[in-house]
Amino acid sequence: METFDHWRTFADADLPPDLRAALAPAADAAARWHGDQTRPTGAPYTHHLLEALEAQVRGRGVTDTGVLAATLLHDVVEDTSATLADVERDFGADVAELVDWVTKPPVDGGRQAKRAAKAAYLRRLRDAPPRAILVKLADRLSNVQSLDVMPPDFQRRYHAETVTYIVPLAAGDPFYEPWFAQWSARYASLP
Repeated sequence: METFDHWRTFADADLPPDLRAALAPAADAAARWHGDQTRPTGAPYTHHLLEALEAQVRGRGVTDTGVLAATLLHDVVEDTSATLADVERDFGADVAELVDWVTKPPVDGGRQAKRAAKAAYLRRLRDAPPRAILVKLADRLSNVQSLDVMPPDFQRRYHAETVTYIVPLAAGDPFYEPWFAQWSARYASLP
């Protein structure tokens, strides 16, 4: 199973010059909005965004700049002070729509309410346009690459969620379907 964690900075990204130029504003905005946020692994948040971008470009061969910009910006509305209006103003309606599809809505309430809302959000992705599904698949690919360093209860919950909701979204995709099949086999022993 190929891993995607080689691009630690946008400067590391092995991109053709025209694609680098087209994506630089999104990379800059993502870095600015996420600031000094870190992932649960302690890595800078931007590493996750670049892993997802690397999966899209090196793994899937995506050249659609809207999908790639949305891949870099997919968490800004959910995890920063950026709004969907900010994304639309700076990157257009197409990118904003893709980001909107993959943004979990805010939920008030306890753990049960949050889990129910997340399940509803993940079920809703079945109706997402194919380009938005690509963004979600790259996001989840990056997230599950480091599943083995997470606590066991998180591993089990996230594995079940991925197998139930995300793996079916990859069906028929020439890159994501086999990648997630290999990943699923690797983690098959989790209950």
